[in-house]
Amino acid sequence: MAYEQIATAIDKGVMTLTLNRPEKMNAFTGTMMSELIDVFEKVNKDDEVRAVVVTGAGKAFCAGADLSAGAKTFDYDQRADRPDKAGAGRGGNIDWSSPKLRDGGGMVTLKIFECLKPVIGAINGAGVGIGATMQLPMDVRLASSAARFGFVFARRGIVPEACSSYFLPRLVGISRALEWTMTGRIFGADEAKAAGLVRDVYAPEDLLPAAYGLAREIAENTSAVSIALTRQMLWRMLGADHPMEAHKIDSRGVYATGQTPDAIEGVMSFLEKRAPHFPGKVSADLPAFFPWWSERGYS
Repeated sequence: MAYEQIATAIDKGVMTLTLNRPEKMNAFTGTMMSELIDVFEKVNKDDEVRAVVVTGAGKAFCAGADLSAGAKTFDYDQRADRPDKAGAGRGGNIDWSSPKLRDGGGMVTLKIFECLKPVIGAINGAGVGIGATMQLPMDVRLASSAARFGFVFARRGIVPEACSSYFLPRLVGISRALEWTMTGRIFGADEAKAAGLVRDVYAPEDLLPAAYGLAREIAENTSAVSIALTRQMLWRMLGADHPMEAHKIDSRGVYATGQTPDAIEGVMSFLEKRAPHFPGKVSADLPAFFPWWSERGYS
């Protein structure tokens, strides 16, 4: 698939995924949504990709939804460019299971959540609306000192989207999440760091080198299969109601991975004091119990 509004490049196991509408501050559109969904589906199947760094072209990360449709922006019955959603939210007999009713930002964040590779946000500028909420399922977020954040939905007469009512309180706590979403104010990178939304703040020229350094530390020193399992174990245990749920998955994981060539390589490379060369591939070597959450009906 040739992309119009994002760009991708792979170097030494790290994919750089760039939101690429700099003339529009990388504002989010239906096209960008489809392209992001496509690239994260492909990342899961591409063993060359060990980690993904997400950033924006130009001075912004993503300035939120493209508002060029004016008053019709969020009223899909009035949008000739979104016939897939026309009529989905009207009338007394609504099929809430219909994909037409799912918000596009949420479809993107779920793909990031389901990713089997580490996802690192390099937030280079304004990240507002969906530009803020799409960051939440990324594993680590690093910010430029020029970055700005805003959960502005109440100021636009709508509500937080992109699964942010799940992710945001888990990252920064319920009080801070409510403050940010109820005021809808714009805040800077230092406040984001203090609340735990971003890990560190960098000078603009140091942001991408820091993100690549983290991505390559993972790519060069760890088992791809271990990382795929670990990422899903930690994210999905956020909703567990008892540590026994984690214990059951931990036990299955340790038993399954302990029998693999990756486990042998991990031990022997340590004992031999050399860099590891893990043979396992995410595309072919995930254990039989994966995905374990399918037992509960989640995709």
